[in-house]
Amino acid sequence: MTGGGRAVLLLPVLLISALFAQIRASDPLFHESFNESFDGSWIVSGKEEYKGVWKHAKSDGHEDYGLLVSEPARKYAIIKELDYPVTMKDETVVLQFEVRLQNGLECGGAYIKYIRPQATGWNAKDFDNDTPYTIMFGPDKCGSTNKVHFILKHKNPKTGKYVEHHLKSPPSVPYDKLSHVYTAILKPDNEVRILVDGVEKSKANFLSAADFEPALIPSKTIPDPDDKKPEDWDERAKIPDPVAVKPDDWDEDAPMEIVDEEATKPEGWLDDEPEEIDDPEAAKPEDWDDEEDGEWEAPKMDNPKCEVAPGCGEWKKPMKDNPAYKGKWHAPLIDNPNYKGIWKPQEISNPEYFELDKPDFDPIAAIGIEIWTMQDGILFDNILIADNEKVATSILEKTWKPKFDVEKEKQKAEEAAAGASEGLSEFQKKIFDILYKVADIPFLEPYKTKIIDVIEKGETQPNITISILASVIVVIVTVLFRALFGGKKPVAPVKPAAETKKPSAVVPDAAAGSSGDKEDDKDAPCRRSRRDA
Repeated sequence: MTGGGRAVLLLPVLLISALFAQIRASDPLFHESFNESFDGSWIVSGKEEYKGVWKHAKSDGHEDYGLLVSEPARKYAIIKELDYPVTMKDETVVLQFEVRLQNGLECGGAYIKYIRPQATGWNAKDFDNDTPYTIMFGPDKCGSTNKVHFILKHKNPKTGKYVEHHLKSPPSVPYDKLSHVYTAILKPDNEVRILVDGVEKSKANFLSAADFEPALIPSKTIPDPDDKKPEDWDERAKIPDPVAVKPDDWDEDAPMEIVDEEATKPEGWLDDEPEEIDDPEAAKPEDWDDEEDGEWEAPKMDNPKCEVAPGCGEWKKPMKDNPAYKGKWHAPLIDNPNYKGIWKPQEISNPEYFELDKPDFDPIAAIGIEIWTMQDGILFDNILIADNEKVATSILEKTWKPKFDVEKEKQKAEEAAAGASEGLSEFQKKIFDILYKVADIPFLEPYKTKIIDVIEKGETQPNITISILASVIVVIVTVLFRALFGGKKPVAPVKPAAETKKPSAVVPDAAAGSSGDKEDDKDAPCRRSRRDA
């Protein structure tokens, strides 16, 4: 057969091969649309603690089905074993899924665990929080936690131990009740990109210590755990002068301020006029009940006569700085002749150190959802694993985008119908987001739990948002005053004259908290310690 004949015979083979390659490139490695019931395909955990009921349900306003968290305040666990493991060694891997928080998310998770291969004999019914995973990815919000987690469990080749490595700068969770799609793209060059609704929100390098905590590659040296500071090691740079003595004329008891005996009462001072008087225009409210509300008193207002006078009421000589005040005497500080610097243990080689060109990812053998949430209405959909970004984008455009557009238009219409009063909702969400970050400020640590109690109270009662903000500000100001002035409290602000009735809603005191004497609900995940972190 001539060369031309062989070429003619090979041409159909090449075309068929190219066609199959194209089809393969357009297919995801795994895609769960939940168009059909999950029974028999997904396995619900048989562990006693997971009492939450999963349902195959439609997304609100759509004909599209998803996997629904149907009950509040429950633990949920369900797993899908893949037909064959997905390796993540030398090619791009895209992890993507949709979540719709139809009733919001005050406290709980909506993330997915990508499970590594289990030991022989393992049963999917045994799936729980302790089941080893290779990646955990997705939204989580509770108290000060508000992030789209990305956690890699990586095996140390020196010790054989798995370590959790957390993305340091994860994006925050969208606050609304719309469908959102979360995407993690793992590249062969060690890059990982986190997208929300197809928009990149975070980018990191797996081998960068600046991007993951702890770093995948341990430090070459560590402080010697057996090295102890010598007993005679002096870390004081300055010491009181041991030969200094208090001067004979130093009076430690002299007051900081004394009465200004040279002061005289200003001319025109109104001794017989009070600074405040009853508001003559105020009237007792018609619904005021003396037995229930107590005896009504008219609100006070500034005395108008005092506005044109130098002052009203009893005049007293003012205080002035005492020139004789010196305070408690302390010996002056001098350089410490025995100062040796701040002691640190010597560095030794880290026995757990290893070098790495790229992460040694474990394969993905199953997909599991194991969460603890206070909300129902969480709907998972279109869970996808692909080795091609275009495939993931195509599915996003076909499945998520049309739903999101419909939901967004409906949301705009509802906001327009509700009027300007509802326009504060987005503003409120931003305020609460800021307040959660404020609660994480180190010097507010003793008050963190109580501040979060107040914030969560505000999230359930949007009409008191400004009062919640004021309460948190009061806590911050109080802490600052105590730090600066040794416990002195700021002067309480004067209440407005128009405030004649008891408020309709009681705002919890920021310093006292809102939980009262109620016992903590052991089943509630709020302000939990990180179970998967």
